[in-house]
Amino acid sequence: ASSRQPDHSPLATLNDRNDRLRLIPADLATAQGPASLAAATAGYTDHLSRVIHCAGVLHDSSHNRSPEKRLEDLCAENLEYSFRLNAWVPILLAQGLLPLLRQQPAVFAAISARVGSIEDNRLGGWYAYRASKAAQNQFLRTFAVEARRRAKNLIVLALHPGTVETGLSAPFRANVPPEKLFSVDFAAQCLLRNMENAAEEDSGGFFAWDGAPIPW
Repeated sequence: ASSRQPDHSPLATLNDRNDRLRLIPADLATAQGPASLAAATAGYTDHLSRVIHCAGVLHDSSHNRSPEKRLEDLCAENLEYSFRLNAWVPILLAQGLLPLLRQQPAVFAAISARVGSIEDNRLGGWYAYRASKAAQNQFLRTFAVEARRRAKNLIVLALHPGTVETGLSAPFRANVPPEKLFSVDFAAQCLLRNMENAAEEDSGGFFAWDGAPIPW
């Protein structure tokens, strides 16, 4: 398991209860972050059966980053940061981890978002987040195509967890019906179920928390 400061996160509590858990610090927003995480992971194992990439950014008040409501809100610096973390990092991490995913059946899943669907975009706004998630989806789809030749036992998935009670959704869930706001535990169980039930023909697909396909 990895985060920027795992020893000061909820991961530390898990580590106290499971001596098989290895915590790896990694700042994926840096140029070397994905490669460093992949190299550190290879130091512990020669094979990964499941990878869930869930780092991403929607807003960051400390750096004046928030979803754009109109065209005039666009900022080149914020666009670049959103694309770096939401789009580039998952595929660069996949690049680094590929040697650990090729030998035995494995699933590489990255957390995407329904708002990354171009066909489903009817509200507009959120330019950077929508576009960077759409780019992430294309990267994953392309990776899945290549994996059919180079890693035949690997399934690649883009997964939408729904609206989850985390800091990412906190400023935007006032109008979310209670039955559509998921706990972290429920969302995690759904994502794991998607990964466990995925078949070879699902590789390169974009799926919601309940397993339903999402249009690109």
